[in-house]
Amino acid sequence: MAAPPQLRALLQAVNKLLRQRRYHAALAVIKGFRNGAVYGVKIRAPHALVMTFLFRSGSLREKLQAILKATYTHSRNLACFVFAYKSLHALQSHVQGETHQMHTFLAAFIGGLLLFGENNNINSQINMYLTSRVLFALCRLGVEKGYLPALKWDPFPLHTAVIWGLVLWLFEYHRPTLQPSLQSSMTYLYEDSNVWHDISDFLIFNKSRPSK
Repeated sequence: MAAPPQLRALLQAVNKLLRQRRYHAALAVIKGFRNGAVYGVKIRAPHALVMTFLFRSGSLREKLQAILKATYTHSRNLACFVFAYKSLHALQSHVQGETHQMHTFLAAFIGGLLLFGENNNINSQINMYLTSRVLFALCRLGVEKGYLPALKWDPFPLHTAVIWGLVLWLFEYHRPTLQPSLQSSMTYLYEDSNVWHDISDFLIFNKSRPSK
């Protein structure tokens, strides 16, 4: 079934607008908002689903509400951050007539402060995710620029051993310093595996179900 003439005309007008280079910066901000919202849902929804049903108590309704709230918060914050970052970056470039590396840092600095500056579980997870990757990238950049020596041996095994040694030491002796979701995961792995009563909570369930 062919689209009505009015709809075809509208789509042609929209597509013509989207191809206009003069509006590219503004349209990129809008699409950035769209991509941030979609990516936030793709990343948070599966994570929230798994973590909620594994570790959260409560009714099905409460669990679903928690999943939707976490997904909405992550998606909204990421969409707004992309919108703010691209807007501020474009504004700086427009004002100065050219693009500088500092524009990127300043735009992301302000956007991060505004959108991810609140200390909550979701922002904490996102920031810790970025922290590890930024540190890795800065080490590689330091080697690339000659600020750090290029090792003749692969440091990854040693790094791995130190990280796993530290995280288990922190879990066993300084647990409150770890992020709550990491505590829950490690409790499931290392503490819940110490307790069972019969075959049901040894192999089938993690914990025995209460008697009715």
